[in-house]
Amino acid sequence: MPDRKRTTKIESVRSLLRRPAGASLEAICKTTGWQKHSARAALSTLRKNGAAIERRTAERDDAPATYHMIEVAETSS
Repeated sequence: MPDRKRTTKIESVRSLLRRPAGASLEAICKTTGWQKHSARAALSTLRKNGAAIERRTAERDDAPATYHMIEVAETSS
């Protein structure tokens, strides 16, 4: 049997956040099996570890907010 690297849940979350459409809290919960408070804690932990995550509110009232991992340009000194 080939030795495959397992994808962790946090890697799955990063992948969702990198999509052009981003990810709603519900999508993160569905993908990981986490409850909402756990998904929010994971987003907070990613931020604390240096990830730039942006929350975008939906234009429609019935659509959920989405989270997006944004690329931050490095500044040279």
